[in-house]
Amino acid sequence: MKMIRACLPFILAASAVAQLTEDQRVSDFLHLAGLYAKQYAPYEWKRETQGFDLLNVGPWVDRAKKAKTDLDFYEVMVEYVASLNDAHDGYQLPSNFVARLNFVVDLYDGKALVDFINRTRLPATEFPFRIGYELVSIDGVPVEDLLKQLNKYSIAANPRSTRRFAANYLTVRPQALMPHATDVGDIARVVMRRLDGVSETYTIPWTKTGLPLVNIDRVPTPSGFKARRAAADAGDWRSLLRDLQHCEVDRRAINGFGARAPIFDMPAGFEQRLGRAGTDFFFSGTFRAGGLRIGFLRIPSYAPPSANAAFNQLAGEVAFFQANTDGLIIDDMRNPGGSVGVVNVFLQLLMPTKFRTVGFEIRATSDWVVEISSAVESARAQGAEQWEIALLEQIKTQLVEANASNRGRTGPIPLDDLSLDRDPVRDPQGRLFSYSKPLMVLIDELSASGGDLFPATIQDAKRGILFGYRTMGAGGNVVGALAGPYSEGFTTITQSLMSRQDNVVTSDFPAAPYVENIGVRPDIEADYMTRDNLLQNGRPFVDSFVAAMIDHIRRSQQ
Repeated sequence: MKMIRACLPFILAASAVAQLTEDQRVSDFLHLAGLYAKQYAPYEWKRETQGFDLLNVGPWVDRAKKAKTDLDFYEVMVEYVASLNDAHDGYQLPSNFVARLNFVVDLYDGKALVDFINRTRLPATEFPFRIGYELVSIDGVPVEDLLKQLNKYSIAANPRSTRRFAANYLTVRPQALMPHATDVGDIARVVMRRLDGVSETYTIPWTKTGLPLVNIDRVPTPSGFKARRAAADAGDWRSLLRDLQHCEVDRRAINGFGARAPIFDMPAGFEQRLGRAGTDFFFSGTFRAGGLRIGFLRIPSYAPPSANAAFNQLAGEVAFFQANTDGLIIDDMRNPGGSVGVVNVFLQLLMPTKFRTVGFEIRATSDWVVEISSAVESARAQGAEQWEIALLEQIKTQLVEANASNRGRTGPIPLDDLSLDRDPVRDPQGRLFSYSKPLMVLIDELSASGGDLFPATIQDAKRGILFGYRTMGAGGNVVGALAGPYSEGFTTITQSLMSRQDNVVTSDFPAAPYVENIGVRPDIEADYMTRDNLLQNGRPFVDSFVAAMIDHIRRSQQ
């Protein structure tokens, strides 16, 4: 099968002549289940902590057989993958149909409150509801019931992240993720509750784009059976490393998710440095509080257009902050992740001493052994740097050893360098360049994948304090695969497990070193998702983390 990272091209069948046969559905479901049986790294973890055994396919095959329509069959595929409770893993249909109500809600104090309105589509003269209004129901169905229905399309590793993603789908319905999204009518009867508690009802049209998918042609798609190692055979050995280092969740239409600017207003007197120019990857600046000058840096993701340009830009900010601040706050909230290599070079600019980064336990399939062997030969033939060849050889050795055992995983290994131990950055004269003053990292339940890895490493190194809310818990790398030649679906699969230095002890999971589902827990818990923060542009939250930072700096100076 061909493993790919790009999105599946849209192959639409709006009016196919027939439904898939029972045998075709069973074949494609078993194709999907086989991908997970071979490739999925956290299998044992999910079986033990989530109570789901992906190898027990009998009940799912029965459901696939009994599906009345192709869309019902797609629901079976979606639910099977959703049962893993893995933020990286999801099943997608070959559809570009999306229905939108042109406003977005999120969960504040547990309620679905409006936090974005497209006034081009919903002018205030006709739809006078405002930011902060509560969505009560759609077409007579209470929001809480809708959230339960949408849960399976919104899996994000922990209950709070999942509910927030589900809230996003109350008013945005992509058929690529929701097979029956096409069932929405032309209008929706929406009940809102105003800030004073009075309810108002609006009739809002659904804006529909794309071509609805109804049936799938019975002719299979041959590309579903292409060999995955085509890239390696063609000499693109770096593609394997990119796959292994790819730690990012899909972007959602959630306010500020992956955005350069922070979700909150900055403190009074904030002097912005980066974030205005189109070439700026970061948002940064300084402000004064408590007699101190405090730096602020937002990292929107770990997938910059150019890793080298982002590193150089961050290095410039680090030099400025080192010379001109008493401490630095890093905003890792609503960060969907990116490349492991980018995370680690950013960390090296912020760690003044040697530290250990998070390792990865890779599911050691025979396919990976063949691919990594081909990659080693390609790298040598193309004159790769010696450390790159050594890295591939090291990963190969670990994979070969682990492959010899049943469902083997490697031990925690580095994916971007030869050792998990990393040094701080020094200038050409050998002087410390990395930032050495007090550090705070802001996290929340949408700090995902690479956005989990960053604060995990900070916490393990005891480099600074984490402020906010438990991160998502998307703890591994992710690749994509075509998932059946008849249904033409696409799935994403977690092939490794992030493994921290020590076991993490929580009240809701067995003690384990994993980030998956557990997430990274803050040192100081504070919840941004409140109505007060929504209506005051985050002022209570900002006041809270500024006060905590002042205290952290003063304690470090004692």
